[in-house]
Amino acid sequence: MPRPALMKSWRYPLALGVLLAAAVPNTTRGDDAAAPQEKPAVADESPTSDQLDKLYEARTVRVAPAKDAEPVDFAYRLLKPAAIASGARYPLVIFLHGAGERGNDNLNQLEYFPTWIAQPSARQAHPCFVLAPQCRDDQKWADVDWSKIESTPLSATPTVDMLAVIAALEDTLKRESVDPTRIYLTGLSMGGYGSWDLAARMPERFAAVIPICGGGDEATAAKIKDLPIWCFHGDADTAVPVERSRTMIEALRVAGGTPKYSELSGVGHDSWTPAYRDPDVLAWLFAHKKPAKGK
Repeated sequence: MPRPALMKSWRYPLALGVLLAAAVPNTTRGDDAAAPQEKPAVADESPTSDQLDKLYEARTVRVAPAKDAEPVDFAYRLLKPAAIASGARYPLVIFLHGAGERGNDNLNQLEYFPTWIAQPSARQAHPCFVLAPQCRDDQKWADVDWSKIESTPLSATPTVDMLAVIAALEDTLKRESVDPTRIYLTGLSMGGYGSWDLAARMPERFAAVIPICGGGDEATAAKIKDLPIWCFHGDADTAVPVERSRTMIEALRVAGGTPKYSELSGVGHDSWTPAYRDPDVLAWLFAHKKPAKGK
């Protein structure tokens, strides 16, 4: 899937990010979801690649692709809250990157949301864990054709790389002080597809989901209709048809759900910058909490 030739967000001053965000039209298509704000979510500079390497702990998780198959080691990164109070539990955000960040360096997937949420003011405003797995070259989070307008039925089993995401999540929950009622899921492009896919497979796990410029299987709407969802897509997207988000939102509403949907007028594939850089979007995400078990 082609990816816009955007700046490496950790290599340039925030001023350029402000200019980029301000240049994005902020109208939505007939929806109750407010358009993303023009101002960025934070006011300080993005971490450098070296700083990100230190902020995000490098980890691996082993997954068996199939019965009797050789296990495969998958890389992921974990950002921890800047300070962890004794006995406290913190939210966890799972970020699924796009096709352009695939590989085996366990660093490239930290572009965009992982970089921005690691800025000092964002960490202060939203202390949390951030889980950033990396999909292997030529693999996918969900086995779908990104360019098709028609949806692909949810496969019986996740892709191997998605199995690694689930394994990394379980590993993190065992090892870290995560609040199980505040686990969030988001992703862009290929990761937008992955977000719809994973939400449908384990809807009980997440407190809120932000899928961006992706698509899912409309037949799964009944499974996720009660999930708080805010979906973003640019109406000029030529990489992933905007119909993929439109049909998912419509299916959710028909099923009785009340998702938020922001379709950005004149915006191409990069609808993630105005979404993630809007402080109201982050506030919406972190405000959600699942009821504790037994309540």
